[in-house]
Amino acid sequence: MLSNDILAALKSYTEDMTNRVNLVLQTGEHPKRAELVEFLSQICSVSDQLTLEERDESEMLRSPITFGLEVDGQFNGIVFSGIPSGHEFNSLILAILQSAGTELKLDKQLMRLIQGIDKPIKFEVFISLSCHNCPDVVQALNQFALLNDNITTEMIDGGLFQDLIESRNIQGVPSVYLNGEVFANGKIDTAQLVDKLITKFPVTVEASEEDALPLQDVTVIGGGPAGVAAAIYSARKGLKVTMVADRIGGQVKDTVDIENLISVNKTTGTELTNNMIAHMNDYEITRKEHLRVAKIEKSQDSANKIKKVHLSSGEIIETKTLIIATGAKWRELGVPGEKENIGNGVAYCPHCDGPFFKGKDVAVIGGGNSGVEAALDLAGMVKHVTVFEFLPELKADQVLVDKLYERSNVTVIKNAATSEIVATNGKVSSIKYVDRATNETLEKELSGVFVQIGLLPNSDFIDGVVERTQFGEIIIDEKGQTSEPGIFACGDVTTVPYKQIVISMGEGAKASLSAFDYLIRNGL
Repeated sequence: MLSNDILAALKSYTEDMTNRVNLVLQTGEHPKRAELVEFLSQICSVSDQLTLEERDESEMLRSPITFGLEVDGQFNGIVFSGIPSGHEFNSLILAILQSAGTELKLDKQLMRLIQGIDKPIKFEVFISLSCHNCPDVVQALNQFALLNDNITTEMIDGGLFQDLIESRNIQGVPSVYLNGEVFANGKIDTAQLVDKLITKFPVTVEASEEDALPLQDVTVIGGGPAGVAAAIYSARKGLKVTMVADRIGGQVKDTVDIENLISVNKTTGTELTNNMIAHMNDYEITRKEHLRVAKIEKSQDSANKIKKVHLSSGEIIETKTLIIATGAKWRELGVPGEKENIGNGVAYCPHCDGPFFKGKDVAVIGGGNSGVEAALDLAGMVKHVTVFEFLPELKADQVLVDKLYERSNVTVIKNAATSEIVATNGKVSSIKYVDRATNETLEKELSGVFVQIGLLPNSDFIDGVVERTQFGEIIIDEKGQTSEPGIFACGDVTTVPYKQIVISMGEGAKASLSAFDYLIRNGL
């Protein structure tokens, strides 16, 4: 099942394990059990510190294809139901290494918040092995379990537990349950998970003075291409630089194929993100990852040019300049039935949720590049795709439009305004739309709706601090300067046209150079 190359890599990863990790597999019969036993046996073969044991732990492990991680004779709260291969293979290996003593890559203040929860919490994470967003959620919750004995978390492969999928009306992944109730649906990052968890189980933890940062020259908010470029350029100037990001990579991390980054023929979002992280590691850049900025405080004294950045963890960073590079997020339709049915037929990621609609009819809302690309992707998985475009013509590049019309199982409806997403028995059953030419309301029966109508700037946290357009974009000049001296912005969150990776990188570099010029000219 595992190649010799993979086994060799695992052997090198596990050489420094200090704690013995026992994989405990529930006893019983299941068609996939032999495959799982072989899979786990191969993994355990790479190190004397890894063992596999089959025994009855039915109170902890739900089925004969469920196993938990045990350290020093005690379960550590991490459970897998199914065979964690595909995208989830890394989740299993990371869980093993972290259980064995590998340092968790979480902010110290964030870890204190998780450790402060004193209520019993059981997470269930329903995933698809083809979902590239699911591992982020699984890995985050696994770390939560390692930090707090009150927390347990179980990855459940929806493809092998169809009865659970049907009983809970799950039509999208990742789908997270907390103590038996829906906690989160769809793409969600660690910062959002922490926010939701702390909101539900409030914890007050004072920020440690020992870990407090000195006054920073530049604080970059955002970890996408623009933010990474800004941080690297600033660090190369010898400045004290901190990056605050809910996740490194931003929207790029969700991109499958990238073929327009000049000098790189082809790459993926994951590869590019890893390369950006590796590049940052060459410089002294403090990273505050999995955190968001709650507010920015600027001094009322015009002579005091220091800004205060308040983080979701309670920490405060004092900085001479700010570079806002928070990018954008998927824009929502804002129609009845959309938010109510996220995870039950409404989705935003065709790569993640497309496999759940095999043999079914779905809709893609949006006829731009993202919409047409989503329709082409889905056409290979589902029975039929209907593309709804608001304007009289599709907005996507002609090469994509040509490919779309070559598909026999794709229909395009133009001049259509989506008015409602209808659900029956908890699942999407149809979509209502208005024919803008006749003003007639029509209804199309289908099982899923994929929303692909563009991006919304992540700029609400800076409302009232700098000027923004009516669409929320931060207004900048040719040097990336905002309306507030000492605060710069770059990338998709700004008024710069053409939201492209290569443009964002250039804008990040420009904002950094402008910040450096500001520091010099103001004697800071």
